[in-house]
Parts: sequence; C-alpha cells; structure tokens
Amino acid sequence: MRSSQEAAGPTPAEAREVRPLTGNEAIARGAWEAGVKVAAAYPGTPSTEILEALATYPAEDLHAQWSTNEKVALDVAIGASFAGKRAFAAMKHVGLNVAADALMSQTYIGVNGGLVLAVCDDPGIHSSQNEQDTRIYGALATLPVLEPSDAQEALDFTKLAFELSERFDTPVIVRGTTRLSHTRSTVAVGERSEPEPRGFLEEPSKNVMIPAHARLRHGAVLEREARLKEYFDEAPINRWEPGEASFGVITAGTCYPYVREVLPNASVLKLGASWPLPEGLLRRYCESVGRVFVVEELEPVIEKEIRALGYEVEGKRYFPRAGELSPELVRAGFQEAGILPPQPQKSGWSGEPLVRPPVLCAGCPHTSAFMAVRASGARVSGDIGCYTLACLDPLRGIDTTVSMGSSIGNAIGMAKAGEPKPVVATIGDSTFLHAGLPALIDAVYNRADIAVLLLDNHITAMTGGQEHPGTGKTLRGEEAPSVDYEALVRAVGVDWVRVIDSYDLAVMYQALREAIAHRGVSVLIANRPCVLDPVKIKGPAMQVVTAECNACQSCMNLGCPALTWSDETFEDRHKVKIDQALCIGCTLCAQVCTIDCIKPAAAVKQ
Repeated sequence: MRSSQEAAGPTPAEAREVRPLTGNEAIARGAWEAGVKVAAAYPGTPSTEILEALATYPAEDLHAQWSTNEKVALDVAIGASFAGKRAFAAMKHVGLNVAADALMSQTYIGVNGGLVLAVCDDPGIHSSQNEQDTRIYGALATLPVLEPSDAQEALDFTKLAFELSERFDTPVIVRGTTRLSHTRSTVAVGERSEPEPRGFLEEPSKNVMIPAHARLRHGAVLEREARLKEYFDEAPINRWEPGEASFGVITAGTCYPYVREVLPNASVLKLGASWPLPEGLLRRYCESVGRVFVVEELEPVIEKEIRALGYEVEGKRYFPRAGELSPELVRAGFQEAGILPPQPQKSGWSGEPLVRPPVLCAGCPHTSAFMAVRASGARVSGDIGCYTLACLDPLRGIDTTVSMGSSIGNAIGMAKAGEPKPVVATIGDSTFLHAGLPALIDAVYNRADIAVLLLDNHITAMTGGQEHPGTGKTLRGEEAPSVDYEALVRAVGVDWVRVIDSYDLAVMYQALREAIAHRGVSVLIANRPCVLDPVKIKGPAMQVVTAECNACQSCMNLGCPALTWSDETFEDRHKVKIDQALCIGCTLCAQVCTIDCIKPAAAVKQ
C-alpha cells in the first residue's frame, strides 16, 4: 500500500516549501489548498486555531467567519455547499452536539460543493466538560471519519476529505484530538486549487427533507456506506506495515506514533479512517497475525467492529477507556499483555510536580460578581466560560454547570421545582449569544422567578480572546455591528434590566440584591472588558501598607493571584502582600480591605 502522502497530497520533494505547522494550522492549510470558499466556526479548545489560521489567507480566496454557535457555523457551511462551493466548519467535540441536528439531516441530503467538518476531541479533558468520542457520531450519521496521525496527514487528509465528499455525495469529518491540534511538526505544503463551481442543484427531492424525500434518501445513505467500505478497503490512507507475525496492532490517529515508538518492529495496520471500517482489509490483517491488539483512545469503536467480524481482539483490557493515551500507557499495556517484558524498577528519588489549581486572572471582572453571588445565598446555575472557575475556593459561587447556554434553562427548572433559595443564572456574553437567548425567552414566556447575571467581558475569553457579535469586530478584525445587550434583553420582554461596572463592588452587591428581590425575570449586566483583551490591561498597581495590615485576610477571599502571603505576621496570622508585576490596579482588594491599608503603590511612602 502507498503512504497517505502519496494518496492525498504532495511529497516533500514535490512541495513548494516545508513549514512547521500545528495540526490545527495544517487542517486550515489543507482546507485552503482544497479551494474552500466559505468557512465558519465557533471557538472551542482544542479546535479554535483552525479558523484563526484560515483567516490569515486572503479574503478574496475565501470567506471565514466566527458564528454565534456551532449549528449556525455548520448551517452556513451547508448553505455554501448548496450553492456549489466547497465549504468547511470547525468545532470541538461538544460543539458537534450543538450542530448534530443539522448534520443528521445533511447526511441524508449529501452535498453539492464538498462539505468537510473538522472536529477536535479532547481525550484527557484538558479544557472540556467531557471526553466524548466523535467517531460514534460518524457511525450514527453514516459518514466518513478520517483520522490523521500528524500535521502532514492533517493537511493531506483534509484535502482528501473534500474529494471524498464530492465523490461520494457526503459530508466528511476530519477528526483531530488535543495532541494533534497543538503539536507542531514539519509539513510539506502545496498550492491552492479551486474546482469549478457547480452552481445550485435544482433537486428538491434531494435538498428538502420532508418525510417522503427522507425515506428515499435513507436508502441512498445505506448504498453510499457500502461504496465507502469498498473504497476504504483499498484506500492508500490505510497502511499495512509488516513485522513479526506472532501478534499485530491495529491503530489510528495519534495512537499510531505511540505504538511505533513502543513497538518499532511490530506488524501494524494503521487506519486512516475509523468509519466506515474496511472489513476486507481487517479480515486479511487479522488472519495474518496471531494475537490482535487494538490501540485507540476513548471508546472501543474499532475493537467492537472487529469483534463483530468474528475475530478475537484485545484492546480496552490493556489500554484505558478514559483519558489520553501516551507512549508510557501503551508500553504498560503491552507489558501487561506479555508482549513486552516488565521494565526494571527505577531507583532513586522521583519528585512529584507542584499542583497549582486554576484561578481567575488577576483583576478578572468576574471576581466581584461571584463574591456578590456567594454573599447573596442564592442557588447558582453556572455556564461554560472562564467564570466556571468560580466554583472553586475561595469564591465558591457556582452550584451547577452543564453545557453552553444551560444556566438559564437550569435556573428556570430549579425555580419551577420550588428551590427554596433564590435562583441566579450566571452566563458570559459570548455564551449568551451562543445558546442563552432562547432560554431567556423561555424564562420570560413561562414567568420564571430568576435573576440572570450576564457577565459581559467584551470577548470570547476562555478560548483566547476571539471576536463575537457583541464585540463590534469580525474574525478578520473588520468593523461590524455589535449587539446591544440591554436593548436585546428588553426586546424579549425583560422589564428589570440594569448595567453596572464590575469593578464597583458596592454597586454590584446592591444591584444583585435588587435583581433577586424582583419578582419575575431580572437581568443584571456586569460590564467590564477582560483584562487580557486585546492586550493586558494594567493600571497603577496597588500595594499593602504592611505596618497597618492587621492580617484580617479579607482580601484573600478574592482569590486573586496577585495577592500572596507575607513573611510578616500579626497575632500569629500572616499579613498580605501584592505582586506588583501581576497587579492590574482593579482596586477590588482595596474595596474589601477592612482597615483601608491597600492603596495605589505610588501613594505609599517607602
């Protein structure tokens, strides 16, 4: 079999140049080289950088945009595909949940212009609420899932995905993972090639999914799956690398280099696609070796399919179903299976890394909001964003977090269920536009007695500071209309709305008390930009007048990383000091100081 480079892209010798690219940058490059004309996404780690990289290519080549959520992003891409142009959408694994409604219909419709989704999973849950496996969506939607193992394949497979999409009339998923997304390696890049636009396909029986049409299209989907299996049975993106025949390893994606590092001389079948699986190739391989092992991250997708073919296979017995794999874990699995000898015990000292819990940034405008929330005694439903860290000490201001936009809906349910405490929903500006607005309309419609704390920090902060419809700028930095949150909230029927400055602690406390006291839906908009957007905001730093500090430690309840313990004590309690390099001068510590001993550094006599 040929290598994946021979199948899907230029070899280094043929390429115009070689560049160091991350997996995300390589996916973006592959989409650009494939001639994509419209690309859309909602930022979500580990997929965020794909659209950011695409936006660096000329605007005359393609339109690239941030959308309000992943379903809108996919719908935009679908629309471009309907118009006969190659289209692309990117999202993280949980974003596919949001886009799934459209995807499940589009798999019946198929494509006109090629339609590719880059979906990045997060094994190990580095920055997500779960570690679901996108390959299962591929099986559910009956569409191909390509699995690159490095940045070169990320580029090559993305280009191939557009070709397969148009050849087999199907959306195609290119599945990445956190490790692939953010690992950099050399990549042979090529030129852009734009296919001839196809024009809109005037075929309602294919494009309009009413039941009568969908019944016919389901048959077409099943026939397409059979043709895809035949294709992948001989596809060069699958590599059979011969080795010792006493055992063999079937693997895919970023697990492949782990296997090769641990077992350099083994017989390995590297699959370039995890759905649909090449049944003929799998049968031939399994019959060529003794024991068969499957090394895959997360769910036993490949393992189960091989078992269904009637072969004995070993996988999750030795390799964990939860978390991210590594060469060490793969080696340990093969040692337990008796393939590798046990390693001798290492002698000597082995240090443990210092555990540093995540905290909000110094001067984060969300800090005051959650201090007020905690003081209110309310039951708090939180949402997805930086502010989710407020569930931890010392703020301890969130009771529940489910998914993007769930906070308001959860709050409605709590209130309607008779929760004895006042109910407050906290949600960020980008998340509110993503999925919070329908729930707010629901709250008004159903007369829920809840307070909504809208944390407007003017950016999509958690994923690194991306623009959204409330920021006044597009993905490419162009000026754009910005959402007026107060007007929007009033327009859906909320009559108690107030906008306050997050850094005014007294006003924050009082306004939240009034919002909670209001019968019905109230919305308090805490307005202050993220301290890191677009560059780090830094005012005059604060300083503790050490001689006056009575070590009450009230300021430590902020959880600000600029506040640390001093070596000096008062009545056996440590006084506090402020790291001038970290302090951004928000003054929250001065506002909570019980004896007024925190002042601007310039005003403190040395």
